[in-house]
Amino acid sequence: MSRYRGPRLKKIRRLGALPGLTSKKPISGSHPKTQLFRFRKRPEYSLRLHEKQKLRFHYGLTERQLLRYVHMAGKAKGPTGQVLLQLLEMRLDNIIFRLGMASTIPGARQLVNHRHILVNGRIVDIPSYRCKPRDIITTKDKQGSKTLVQNSIASFSQKKKKLPYHLTRDSSQYQYKGLVNQIIDRKWVGLKINELLVVEYYSR
Repeated sequence: MSRYRGPRLKKIRRLGALPGLTSKKPISGSHPKTQLFRFRKRPEYSLRLHEKQKLRFHYGLTERQLLRYVHMAGKAKGPTGQVLLQLLEMRLDNIIFRLGMASTIPGARQLVNHRHILVNGRIVDIPSYRCKPRDIITTKDKQGSKTLVQNSIASFSQKKKKLPYHLTRDSSQYQYKGLVNQIIDRKWVGLKINELLVVEYYSR
């Protein structure tokens, strides 16, 4: 199954806020049917599927990719749901998004694919690259790369968004640099989700 390339606001109306998918917001009251479903009691399978879909569309994963991350989290030490979120949050495309260097995760993925991003001084063109503490994320020393990131950071600053505690950003006129301080804590995850329901969905 390929990544979702259809209407993004349609997914937001059905699943709720997905900041990684798009920065747009649906018009209030534009989809009255959504309000009816919120008050209807939903079966447990539907709730689990809903949370799984939120996770998948927010981080821009295929079903196969998400399943692989669930298996990895299950083999690691610690609560499976928390480890799963940490694995997804430490992806390079998500780190760039959380640093404000791209307005969405698809936008961050495009920066990586087009070789605008360096990790520890080397070009990395794999969006799923897993960042580690003390990794340094920078833009390529070319004006085109800097301009793309500059526009996103300006928008990030205008919206007065806070950087998560595990990241540090240094913006200058010469280069945009981000530092991964540590593995992310659960409270700093950028998506409101019940990860236990996701684990239950795949363990059935």
